Amino acid sequence: MPLRNTAAFENLVRAYSADLYRFIYWLSRDRCVAEDVVQETFAKVWKAWHQLRDETAVKAWLFKIARNEYMRTFQRKRIVADVDIEDVDIRIDHNIADELGMRQAVAALPESYREPLLLQVLGGLSCSEIAASLAISEGAVMTRLTRARQTLRKLWEPESAGGKLYELS
Repeated sequence: MPLRNTAAFENLVRAYSADLYRFIYWLSRDRCVAEDVVQETFAKVWKAWHQLRDETAVKAWLFKIARNEYMRTFQRKRIVADVDIEDVDIRIDHNIADELGMRQAVAALPESYREPLLLQVLGGLSCSEIAASLAISEGAVMTRLTRARQTLRKLWEPESAGGKLYELS
């Protein structure tokens, strides 16, 4: 491949690897899995680099490949990873109970709600990009996003679970 394509690919990796990692980490809840899937994603992207037709859709293209790679590799096996508290990245400026509660609440969402929400929040994808990535209509994406947010609100209402969901004692 010409040098220009190599440099463009390297820029692509720098620009999107962190976003892809966060997305796959939220799906798998396992750092090693996320790293492997992101690496495999970029290996597939490198092989298919010549097939990219619309450079404005590169982000959605990457997320679709990453999601497909995750699904292909791990969905059939239904790997459930136990995460030690030491392995969870928690920023000091946030309340630890809130951070853990939100992670658990998002993990409790049905996959059909969790995926579009993570693609939007972590990936920054538009409804049309999410629809293309998940092979569903834009209306279905908007419905799933609305239901995901409603479910999260219900999980965090003060009446449920004596306060915030999964509150630490």
